[in-house]
Amino acid sequence: MRAVLIVAMIPAALLASCHQRHSVPAHGDTPGDRLEAAAQAAGVVADPAHADPIGSYGRDNDRLCVVPGGAGAYRIGVLVRFEDGQGCTARGTATRSGDRLDMSLDMNLDGEPCRVAARFEGDRIVLPAELPPGCDRRCTGRASLAALDVERLSDGTAEATAQVDGKGNPLCGG
Repeated sequence: MRAVLIVAMIPAALLASCHQRHSVPAHGDTPGDRLEAAAQAAGVVADPAHADPIGSYGRDNDRLCVVPGGAGAYRIGVLVRFEDGQGCTARGTATRSGDRLDMSLDMNLDGEPCRVAARFEGDRIVLPAELPPGCDRRCTGRASLAALDVERLSDGTAEATAQVDGKGNPLCGG
């Protein structure tokens, strides 16, 4: 009986010792975190905490622009283009809160805004995979703003202001 009890305790002891040796490091103390911090210090990677979101962003046919809007806010425009006339065009405002861009996009034909908390990573803006129901009302066909992921093309206001929608209208106003 004693031998059975000792044999049953061995896996539990091994698990406990593994947990102690391989516990999860504190945030900021992983090798990846240290590499990211070193890259930011060397200027190789932008530090999102100190980066300005103003600029022009894109990936494939998708575009996003951010320009100054006054009083700590930004004007923002988004263009998503698929084949055969399917796409989305949205304009609105955004405010920054840490690594977040809180966007209010006037996309609902009834005037109800689409509010989205996008992730701002310094050289990239990512919209969430799930959006409020009203966010796709200005989209056609299968197009959606969900999970839009765009990288910085330029950090200039002039380039961002020059972006246009499918009809040639300024995307970020003007």
